[in-house]
Amino acid sequence: MPDYPRLPHELERLRALKNMNIIDTEQDKLLDAITLEARNHFNSKSCLISLITEDRQWFKSKQGLDVSETPRKISFCTYAIAEEEYLIIPDSLADERFKNNPLVTGAPFIRAYAGSILHTGEGYEVGTFCLLFDKPRTFSDEDISDLQRFGAAAEKVLIEGYSIR
Repeated sequence: MPDYPRLPHELERLRALKNMNIIDTEQDKLLDAITLEARNHFNSKSCLISLITEDRQWFKSKQGLDVSETPRKISFCTYAIAEEEYLIIPDSLADERFKNNPLVTGAPFIRAYAGSILHTGEGYEVGTFCLLFDKPRTFSDEDISDLQRFGAAAEKVLIEGYSIR
């Protein structure tokens, strides 16, 4: 049993993600424009569109990060998709789930995280629109609203561009 959250409908979620035929595809200019705008808006170290497979998180769009994937077992986003709408971590060193995570103790040295869940048209949680910071950070209601607005824009592109037709 993995030591990270798995959704009760994990098999259906993974099937929906597979049916999108999106994993390991080329970058998407629309998604890249959204992540770049959000990174600048929040002045974050990185902004990502992370899709959660069975054993990894793969980045469909990434700003400020050189890697294209990480193992799911160390992914912040795998925790985010288990939430209702979003996950906010103001200080990863103060959070028991993440304080010893290699993404916190080593590169990219994540100290704060904000992720909004991305869904398929059928409502399955396939990933997140997320921001990474290298310093602790508080998030206002306006910040959370802006995060969800950027996430909704990315979700719309995913649904319109990668759903089964």
